[in-house]
Amino acid sequence: MSQSSTEKSRTQANSLAYSQIEPLVIPVGGPAPDRRIGGLITTDINDDGQQDFIITKSDYIAVHDHSGKKLWAKQINIQVVGKSEQNGLPGTHGPGVQAADVDGDQKTEVLFLTKDNTLHIVEGFNGQTQKTIKLPSLEGTEGWEHLVVANFRGKGDRDLLLQATNAEGYRMGRYLAAYSLDNLLKGENLKPLWTRDDFLANAHNGARVADLDGDGKDEVLGGTIISPLGELLVRIPIKGHIDSLFVADVRPDIPGLEVVALEEGGGNRVFLYNRDRVIWKTHYKHQEPQNAAIGDFDPQRPGLEVWCRSRYQKHQKPFVFDAQGQLIANYQMDDVAPKGWTEKGVEVIFPIDWTGESRQLVAVKERHKPGDVGIFDALSGEFLHRFKEQAARLYVADVSGDWREEVMVLNGNQLHIYSNPEANPNLDRPRLWTQNQYRRSKMTWNYYSP
Repeated sequence: MSQSSTEKSRTQANSLAYSQIEPLVIPVGGPAPDRRIGGLITTDINDDGQQDFIITKSDYIAVHDHSGKKLWAKQINIQVVGKSEQNGLPGTHGPGVQAADVDGDQKTEVLFLTKDNTLHIVEGFNGQTQKTIKLPSLEGTEGWEHLVVANFRGKGDRDLLLQATNAEGYRMGRYLAAYSLDNLLKGENLKPLWTRDDFLANAHNGARVADLDGDGKDEVLGGTIISPLGELLVRIPIKGHIDSLFVADVRPDIPGLEVVALEEGGGNRVFLYNRDRVIWKTHYKHQEPQNAAIGDFDPQRPGLEVWCRSRYQKHQKPFVFDAQGQLIANYQMDDVAPKGWTEKGVEVIFPIDWTGESRQLVAVKERHKPGDVGIFDALSGEFLHRFKEQAARLYVADVSGDWREEVMVLNGNQLHIYSNPEANPNLDRPRLWTQNQYRRSKMTWNYYSP
């Protein structure tokens, strides 16, 4: 008896061989990575025009240059934690670190919080302390837990957003304070630009910032959008809580950028909104979307698509919405995952510009285990690459310099970097780092909101 077309496609998907692409291997040292605590980011630390690497673990931060050479490392009680709802921010896989030229000297600084409620500003290229500042936290909190370099005053990366969760109960980051970094560095005025104690935060991860309307100033993004002046602009009608949040130009026909938020409970809806209004809200059979990837997964359709993982502890059933909020695809992960892939599905889900073509793909790791990494097509679920790994962390960003993105894997005390060896067919595109929302998102990611 001949196989059905579905059985044939399943057999072909499950027989996917491991990729022959060899990664660049960088020894990173330090303690072994915890399953939940700490992460990594890329940024130009030594100001040579190339992307470098910052890795955080429990009580540890290290910086490696583009070639992998260690520039510096510190044993220090950096504010990185596991589950944010129990331990505070920045949450699972949250790197807890920022990097920018915050004093205008044309050199990059690294900023992080320690668990004694102290802000550390250090020289990026050598780790020497430039300033430590103990900041008062708001009543009802244990101390500041999450930091984001921002531009609230139109002066560039010269402002800082701090966030904290409530000290008791299920912890949510409702407390915000914005500071002028100029004032903090001078030590003359530690008064915040503004504060709020009613921010509708994600349940599992920290606030993000982005310039939504292109006026050169950042908004603060959650279930509420806060203006650069600290004013409430929009609040989505959430009934449960937010699991994940993303920012992108989902609807090019609408000026500015949009925010995508995923609701757990209360209807399990997906929201698309901007600084002015809720554009649409939708759901798929009231199944929890839980995690998502936002990208141009079908270039034939206008705008971007929203891929949702689904809640299932086993046998995930992803579904995809178009830019209008209409369902355009759904399938079962068991039918498309390679042979031997965990039945628990996928996690740490990044859209990825891998090929240089207009269609984006999705990069993931095996769920709930240090396992393999894969790249697949969002609409069909077809896996195109599988990398044999013991991935404790997965991160996607442009580090090669040709605007395409690489796959970065923290495997034990090694960082593995996978690049597409094929020629880039569209070399004339600007690097993704020129986009405000890209730079901001790559520094404020965690497990739930890559």
